[in-house]
Amino acid sequence: MLAISNKVSKNRLRVLVLASLGIGLMGVLMLSSTQGAYPIPMLQVVAILLDQVGIAIGQFDSQQANVFLQLRLPRILLAMLVGAGLGISGAALQGLFRNPLVEPGLIGVSSGGALFAVLYIVFGSYFPILARVAGNLGLPFFAFLGGLINVFLVYRLASQAGKTDIALLILAGVALNALCGALIGLSIFYADDAALRNFTFWSLGDVGGANWTKVGIGSLFIGLPALVLTSQHKQLNALAIGESEAFHLGVSVQKVKYMVLLLSALMVGVGVSMTGAIGFVGLVVPHLIRLLFGADHRLVLPASILLGALLLSFADLLARIIVMPAEMPIGIITAIIGSPFFIGLIMNVKTIKKA
Repeated sequence: MLAISNKVSKNRLRVLVLASLGIGLMGVLMLSSTQGAYPIPMLQVVAILLDQVGIAIGQFDSQQANVFLQLRLPRILLAMLVGAGLGISGAALQGLFRNPLVEPGLIGVSSGGALFAVLYIVFGSYFPILARVAGNLGLPFFAFLGGLINVFLVYRLASQAGKTDIALLILAGVALNALCGALIGLSIFYADDAALRNFTFWSLGDVGGANWTKVGIGSLFIGLPALVLTSQHKQLNALAIGESEAFHLGVSVQKVKYMVLLLSALMVGVGVSMTGAIGFVGLVVPHLIRLLFGADHRLVLPASILLGALLLSFADLLARIIVMPAEMPIGIITAIIGSPFFIGLIMNVKTIKKA
């Protein structure tokens, strides 16, 4: 009876947390819909949305509709998708390697995606056939490929006899991040003015270039992999007690590792290709969930999706209103939020080791 009661309590907690995060996300999205250099009242926002499905309930002008539908709504949805992908990628990688310091940027996924994206932007014009064949998927594919290559290099460097040394994993990530940064700088050295302007976009992170094409690509290559990763909660819970124990419980450890690494590289690489490198979301979000509600991946994975989307949407809202009518790069906001948290996390780990 006690076990049944505990299970019911956990299910209630899970529903409560997810519902609260969902409501918080909806609140941020509603506020974000109305605020910006060109404010739009909520009644007009609702009228514009309902008008798209043939329901006329209010008046709005064409300028309001164009600003909201072509600029603001794609931006809101893209920030939500990228935040969700970063959140669940961080949660899955931390669960896979059983370490709260692991996150996509730290182990080279973001820098690998950024490097290949910059290479495609700077040198893609020399291969017009490739650009024509790849179309809109060229940049996301190259970013995914770069993130995948980087994360598997880091994983191989840190693995020995089927086990992963977390210290080596982080050191390898730092080394490859430095190498990718140098190669990005070398690529920009040969770039023209247009590519130099794009490099500013990559270095600081921004969702200002959002459009419906990017939202569609993000829905396919971030949204769907995120849903697939949530189905791995049992395997990640088993891995939390150790790889050998998980293997004896029937978990295909190598298969789970490759799936998590592949899907994480896909989501982060595609996100980087569309918004630039945005740090700390994959670190802060899952750790906050674990700190507040426990380490059960049945809750951690979906909650990281919602909190990641909420955090990046809120950061984008701040980036748009802090220096109106100009905009602050969203990467600055996430770094200001994430850096103190990361320092506090390191200090907490040191305190635990001393104890």
